[in-house]
Amino acid sequence: MEFTSTEGEQRYDALVRAAAHAVVGLDFDGTLSPIVDDPERARIHPEASEVLVDLAAEVAAIAVITGRPARQALDLGGLEEVGDAVAAAGKELYLFGQYGNERWSSTRRRIISPRPPHGLATFLRDLPRTLRNADAADAYVEDKGLAYGVHTRRLPDPDAAFERLLPPLRELAGRNGLVLEPGRHVIEVRAPGMDKGKAVDTLVEEVGAGAFLFAGDDLGDVEAFDAVGKLAKEGLPTLLVCSASVEQSTLVALSDVVVHGPEGVLDLLRQLTTDARAARS
Repeated sequence: MEFTSTEGEQRYDALVRAAAHAVVGLDFDGTLSPIVDDPERARIHPEASEVLVDLAAEVAAIAVITGRPARQALDLGGLEEVGDAVAAAGKELYLFGQYGNERWSSTRRRIISPRPPHGLATFLRDLPRTLRNADAADAYVEDKGLAYGVHTRRLPDPDAAFERLLPPLRELAGRNGLVLEPGRHVIEVRAPGMDKGKAVDTLVEEVGAGAFLFAGDDLGDVEAFDAVGKLAKEGLPTLLVCSASVEQSTLVALSDVVVHGPEGVLDLLRQLTTDARAARS
């Protein structure tokens, strides 16, 4: 891991000392799971389950906060089995799906989800014409139930298609009372009123967190970074971790630690587990 400043190292040390009261929040794609062309083929890193279970013994709770539907993240991540192991250790695993609109935990064991937002059906009706007009008719459209993701990764020039699609999709989303969330070669459209930052706030309140680590990789994680930044200003030990890639570096300037992909995230969590255990003994 690479600290971005001396303050980053100090924040890590403070988090280690407060680990027993810390919540560890993690994005899914690009953080626990490698980015792949087909989002339905994504799988959690093969070593992630073991790392999360070991870490759970040293912290207050672990939460996966993702733009994916909760059911999909549970299945792709094997998170129900991870939750069983975490619960056996007397701790809690939380999952916030679709930016916090859906919730699951290893205690409740069921997904709590609202109704699809108004305007989503009209957005979908007008989407094919918008894609054609932006010369992106072959973009992959992912139905998330409460949102739609428009992926450009499979197109001949993913970056150019992404830039062409942003303005018309933002206009179409706004016209239907929806919000737009850009990510790595994906543009998501969903209901307003919930984001990963609010999920962080919910966890702090419900768990009574005395410290917070959040690891993410792209623009969809900015609100979570902002929320954790506010906690730091309030005096809580915090650590912001960027899972960096050649595709997306927006979070680097906001981070205390930069690692390289899911393997780097897991290495950091292993180190945190080891250091917290040593500090406790």
